[in-house]
Amino acid sequence: MSDPPIVFPDVERLVVDHLKSRPELAGVIVDNRTPPGFDGTQKAVLVSRAGGAWVDDQHLDQPLIDLEVYGPDKPTAHTVATAARTALLTVRGTTYGGARVTDVVEADGPRWLPDYNRQAASRYLSTTRLSIRPALPSP
Repeated sequence: MSDPPIVFPDVERLVVDHLKSRPELAGVIVDNRTPPGFDGTQKAVLVSRAGGAWVDDQHLDQPLIDLEVYGPDKPTAHTVATAARTALLTVRGTTYGGARVTDVVEADGPRWLPDYNRQAASRYLSTTRLSIRPALPSP
């Protein structure tokens, strides 16, 4: 008998939707793509899956999530990065489309990383590993 197919959630949307709902990020752009006219000076959190792996024997997806955090200046970008860091840690225990986030581990905390494509930008980057049990397909 074969195993049922795995239904992976869109982990970028999972994180975007979670962060958008957090009060500490009110007024901050949160998405997995840059908005039109983005120059890096807006308060923003851009979410990208940066890798990770499926652990078959544990039936567990462990994506690495990058948060690129921007602000009009370095202190503001740092404040938003800290808020995003805190907000992402609260995703543990949530469900999304039947998938469940079982753990959140920071792989690399916020670090200053100038954006050489946007001269006026102030940016911090962090990486977090999520552990997700995918939804089982309906019979």
